Amino acid sequence: MITPLAYRMRPTHLDGIIGQPHLVGEGGFLRNCLENNMLVSCILFGPPGSGKTTIAEAYGNSFNAHIVKLNAVTSSKKQIEEAISLHELYPRLVLVLDEVHRLNKDKQDLLLPHIESGDIYLIGATTANPYLAINPALRSRCHLLEVKPLTTEEIIIGLKRAIEAYNGLNNKAKFTDDALEAIAKISNGDLRFAYNILEVLSLQKESPITVETISTITRIPNYIIDKDEGGHYDAVSALQKSIRGSDVDAALYYLARLIAARDLESIARRLIITAYEDIGLANPAAVDRCYQAIQTAREVGFPEASIPLGFSVCELALSPKSKASYNAINKAIGKAEEMPLPPLDYLVLTPVNVNEEDRYPYDRPDIWEKMQYLPNLIKDEKFYIPSFDSKMEQSLNQNYLRLQKIKRTTNVARLRKLKNED
Repeated sequence: MITPLAYRMRPTHLDGIIGQPHLVGEGGFLRNCLENNMLVSCILFGPPGSGKTTIAEAYGNSFNAHIVKLNAVTSSKKQIEEAISLHELYPRLVLVLDEVHRLNKDKQDLLLPHIESGDIYLIGATTANPYLAINPALRSRCHLLEVKPLTTEEIIIGLKRAIEAYNGLNNKAKFTDDALEAIAKISNGDLRFAYNILEVLSLQKESPITVETISTITRIPNYIIDKDEGGHYDAVSALQKSIRGSDVDAALYYLARLIAARDLESIARRLIITAYEDIGLANPAAVDRCYQAIQTAREVGFPEASIPLGFSVCELALSPKSKASYNAINKAIGKAEEMPLPPLDYLVLTPVNVNEEDRYPYDRPDIWEKMQYLPNLIKDEKFYIPSFDSKMEQSLNQNYLRLQKIKRTTNVARLRKLKNED
């Protein structure tokens, strides 16, 4: 049986790791540990296919440690006990534990004293946010290290290495540069996924393998493969316009097209911008939930990422819409570029030549609303134009109208005296 290409291309030492300069590059955390001969327990967190387990094993191998691989869910308590007992035979024992965020209390209680004593070194791997998903007792004993998605350029480096390597394709298949770039793009930072595509394509008789071959064999549409062409960005644009137009079915359709590309970051950027630009003050809670949905999608990865993304698109499309805050900041930016005026004297961080009674009244919250904040030349400018189309904005704008009735002044000393006289 032939071992999968992705497995054959796993580096055995840190020097073979692709990307992650903050961890394995010069001055990187793991590189510094190796150079100082200091093996430490850590938890590697990041999206699927980013190389967490590979880095964990390479790190252990770089110290000539004995490595035991287990899974926090499927490995039994007895298996963990057996792994721990090996520390009597090996001075450096590394336990690589996948899905470490799902470690139950009984298994954790077994590990903690041995991690603390240095009998074993735990290197956990997880797609979850360790600050939220990892038990504090375990978290406090480990360094938390983020493993980032690989860039397109880094994926291409890995693909070229696999094509040339003796334990890879050994130059038995040729690919055009465009084809390698296309594979890198559709892998969306997942080197394992890229290797799988490369291996399937290498079986084709055509040489060299082109972008057209990729589209035919993988059944991935051309507009997805070539994200620099109009089709991909047309789908992204159509998604936002469909949400803006409150057509939930159309929004879901264009989302589905983007999901097929596994391009989570393009979806994430567009949904966040759409939420703030088109929904905004009409439903601030939906804007916040959009961000949470995207974070969840990043943690679980595809295919499950489609669930929180679909939830958010439905809510955004069905929410009332408001561009009031979007229009307001654009108008303010335009005025700031046209008239870059300094703040009023009492608003600067360290006022110079300003009498004490004319300085900003930190101790007088009762007069803050009566003070002028815009520079004199534009003191009557209105950037925010209220909208009353949604219940949320109606509530906000009741306060806005109240504030508009207040006559603001730069005479802070006078405001202080008036209040004192009252």
